[in-house]
Amino acid sequence: QVQLAESGGGLVQAGDSLRLSCAASGRTFSRYAMGWFRQAPGKEHEFVAAISWSDGTTYYADSVKGRFTISRDNAKNTGYLQMNSLKPEDTAVYYCSARLGTVLLVNPQLYDYWGQGTQVTVSS
Repeated sequence: QVQLAESGGGLVQAGDSLRLSCAASGRTFSRYAMGWFRQAPGKEHEFVAAISWSDGTTYYADSVKGRFTISRDNAKNTGYLQMNSLKPEDTAVYYCSARLGTVLLVNPQLYDYWGQGTQVTVSS
């Protein structure tokens, strides 16, 4: 079993930055992939970014490419989502997730473990 806990959300203005953290516990994470998703009110879960824990391979949604950076700290078993140049349309609840395996997938249904989510609100 894997437990995930996000932190770092908040209310910011357009153009500001935030860094989200996702602390993982319960299993050795080296064989997992971590994904970040977001859900705006009335919308489905939207893929944001994913990282392979073993080799650091990353993949991004087009909507955040060049603005967001996903990373991980193996020693702390923690993943990060650095979000720069935030826009009002980035407003959502952000979730980290995990799945066993190194393939980076965009379908939320293929992730087995989820955190509780953290709210990010970007004002214009």
